[in-house]
Amino acid sequence: MYTANEKRYDKMVYRRCGKSGLRLPAISLGLWQNFGYGSVFANAEEMCCTAFDAGITHFDLANNYGHPYNGSAEENFGRILDRGLRAYRDELCISTKAGYEMWDGPYGDRNGSRKYLTASLDQSLKRMGLDYVDIYYHHIYDPNTPLEETALALDNAVHQGKALYVGISNYNKEQTAEISAIFRELKTPFIVNQPSYSMLNRWVERDGLDRYAVENGIGLAVFSPLYQGFLTDRYLKGVPADSRVGRGATWIGDQLDDAMVARLNRLNDIAAGREQSLSQMAVAWLLHNPAVATVLVGASRPSQIEDNVKAVENLDFTDEEIKAIEDCLA
Repeated sequence: MYTANEKRYDKMVYRRCGKSGLRLPAISLGLWQNFGYGSVFANAEEMCCTAFDAGITHFDLANNYGHPYNGSAEENFGRILDRGLRAYRDELCISTKAGYEMWDGPYGDRNGSRKYLTASLDQSLKRMGLDYVDIYYHHIYDPNTPLEETALALDNAVHQGKALYVGISNYNKEQTAEISAIFRELKTPFIVNQPSYSMLNRWVERDGLDRYAVENGIGLAVFSPLYQGFLTDRYLKGVPADSRVGRGATWIGDQLDDAMVARLNRLNDIAAGREQSLSQMAVAWLLHNPAVATVLVGASRPSQIEDNVKAVENLDFTDEEIKAIEDCLA
């Protein structure tokens, strides 16, 4: 039976999510891949326990994680909770999402209806063996459902005691502002947006979402911080056959040209000067943005989590480092 590391809170940094009272670890664990059907359960369990031992209290899931066996990541996480982690439930922040295609028929396809969001949350709670989740997200903006309906469905989850806070994911600034106004009227504890964001994917800055979040007390929980593995040491000398790009397992593989490899090597040199790996600097750079409450990292083995957690040991950047990074990314 799992027993947590007594020193798990010694080094992790915790940041307030927007203006809410909820503090999230600077680094959270996303269970999108390597936790569902077909994954090695013992490895998934070890990754969750390694994360918690390192002070990662936030575990992020979604109803469709584990595709093509939707829900299998939540089922496996429920098993992991049962094998010892559940004893620490009050120390955990567990989130799940709904919005993408989940089950057959018109009520389980990609949408934001009250019917779908309510049914999906009940299913998620059952799979994980939970009475409530800490954060319940709408996973993807749905132009075919009135935002009032989506907002009311999330608000209802809070009133039912099935979620403590609500969030949205993959919403741009305009969409966030529109649903935020509804949440303010309802007095819903809306605290977070979960967008993709990295050194190589800075759309939230161009869109103004990060500035809006800061000005309106909303936290950003950002995913894909390493840009599908580009911002690691995997591609500094080319494309390994067993990498995502080498296997054709990423939709951005064609971006890894000679210019990109040269850029990654320049960034790696800056990271080395900071006594960090490229991935650690990439995470720290995201946390340098005041809008970012937490960075969601994925992993395929426990050592990757341990490596990423070390990013919190150096979160400060000099003006010269920021300029050098900007020059690389220009």
